[in-house]
Amino acid sequence: MRLDHLSYAAGPDGLASTAQRIGGLLGRDFTDGGIHPRFGTRNMVLPLAGDTYLEIVEVLDHPASDKAPFGQAVRARSALGGGWLGWAVAVDDISVAEQRLGREAAQGSRHRPDGTELRWKQIGINGLMADPQLPFFLQWEVPAELHPSHGADDSYALACLEIAGDPLRVSEWLGEPVEAPLEDVKVEWVAPHGTPGVIAVQIQTPGGLVRL
Repeated sequence: MRLDHLSYAAGPDGLASTAQRIGGLLGRDFTDGGIHPRFGTRNMVLPLAGDTYLEIVEVLDHPASDKAPFGQAVRARSALGGGWLGWAVAVDDISVAEQRLGREAAQGSRHRPDGTELRWKQIGINGLMADPQLPFFLQWEVPAELHPSHGADDSYALACLEIAGDPLRVSEWLGEPVEAPLEDVKVEWVAPHGTPGVIAVQIQTPGGLVRL
């Protein structure tokens, strides 16, 4: 189990403008990630060091976005003005999470602009919607060279996660200590005043530390 990526819901100005704004702060452009047909969403991504990446995601006007939990989660967060949606951990065998949560993982896919299809399974979005401090789980079904972090500039790296929540609660959800997937990332836990969840993310860039 390891930290895979962080998801940020686009604001009212839309996916492209949100990506341009955040990319401008970081000094690095996001790239078009493609459409998630089963979830009714689309994304733009920024690879980071350590096999991680940032994702900015937008809900589409598509029936799938009303049915799929991920589409519902993105729509709800964007309706609040956008912002950090949550964090995801990658696992080698998602059946462990399926057994613990008592349901099957959803199949996910998207086609990059070059036509390459990325496939994965994910579970835990309902938990994230109920308690946004909780991560969701992914099992990638593509070779490592197709992972969205591939080709990252190592001078761009996740330095710190600021999460409003309870590490014991997250550890229970993960089925192992929360330090396991976050061993290479500094985490600042803040007692939640209001809704728990990812408050901010600090990215190390060639120009210094940027807090988003």
